[in-house]
Amino acid sequence: MSVFRSSECVFCLFSRSSRPAAASRRQFHATRVHQKRKPRFPSVKAANTEVNLSQATQDYRSAKNGTIPQHYSAEQRAAIEAAQKLIDAENLEKQTGLRTDPWKMKYYDDLTKIDPVVDKPVRAPWTTIDDNSRLKTEDELEDDLVNFMQRIPQPKHENDFDPTLWDKFDKNLRLTVGREEAERKPRTALAPELPNISDTPPPKKTTKGNEVVVEEPPSPALVRLMQMTGYDRRQISQLRVKTIIQHRVTNQTRLGKIHRAYVLSVAGNQNGLIGIGEGKAVEAGDAVLQSQYRAIRAMTPILRYEDRTIFGEVRGKVSATELELYSRPPGFGLRCQKYIWEICQCAGIKDLAARVTRARNPMNTVKAAVEALISQKDPEEIARARGKKLVDVRKVYYAGQT
Repeated sequence: MSVFRSSECVFCLFSRSSRPAAASRRQFHATRVHQKRKPRFPSVKAANTEVNLSQATQDYRSAKNGTIPQHYSAEQRAAIEAAQKLIDAENLEKQTGLRTDPWKMKYYDDLTKIDPVVDKPVRAPWTTIDDNSRLKTEDELEDDLVNFMQRIPQPKHENDFDPTLWDKFDKNLRLTVGREEAERKPRTALAPELPNISDTPPPKKTTKGNEVVVEEPPSPALVRLMQMTGYDRRQISQLRVKTIIQHRVTNQTRLGKIHRAYVLSVAGNQNGLIGIGEGKAVEAGDAVLQSQYRAIRAMTPILRYEDRTIFGEVRGKVSATELELYSRPPGFGLRCQKYIWEICQCAGIKDLAARVTRARNPMNTVKAAVEALISQKDPEEIARARGKKLVDVRKVYYAGQT
């Protein structure tokens, strides 16, 4: 033990007064205790709380003429009158003050006004709802206007017209059919059901033998097809539409395989119009309908010699598929693949020979055949371009055969 230990402790006693006092801390806690904390908001001064209650009471509608609005019930008016007698304006002015901070409260309210936040809205009873009410149609509104015009008295001179008549008619005009209180004092803000003002005609009925068949209205896709092509429903039904290729396809994605139906259809009017269309959908029926409508929209006129065969020899090529079409004499018939046979039936070609070289992909065969029929050259245009006169010797187009 050192002998200077006691003297060192004595010196420390004199130096403690100059050191700052240790901050008091909570027990088992590292944060210090705030003993002198300033208020978060300044105190409200008495001078700021003074309010001129006599001036404020002049804003009340009941204080201007000394009456209470009539929309209060008898019990409410009695309670308001009793409160006005008991409350002294001077005491209320001394005890009431206004705060200037953003969180101030409204110490006085005008009870004659309805606060949409605090007060409950005054609603009509549930008995005013009319389940059968509906909006008036244009014809019914026109009838109301005609009746109003008939009730106007005959004018005695040019300026003899009462403008209040139209205001009364506009105010009393009803827009719905049903009970009047359901429109004037509705329980809810829901509008009544709209009337059926569509121009869709009723379904037509046709007789087939002894049976009566009801024609269904056209689908939206069929209506769009009629608008784009200009054909009516009867003309579309008379077209020859044939689905010649139909199989399933698969698309590999990161989520798995997606299976769809692929359909290729051909359409024609059997009088020189031909078109093909492709469709792809999840359901086979949707794909067939899609391909047939596209084929009808894509119909293109082609050239025909004597309305039965083609002009000379034409060729077509799509991808690796190549084919040749040859004109033939009357009675030869159609000697070709089944896909080309269906195309000729839709286009109105009766005598034709065809040969498919290289690849025989069905889809490319159909596309190449249609491309070959469309790419025919008109002999009259060739003669006009050469400046010569066209003479048909009936042997040129059959390779010398009679």
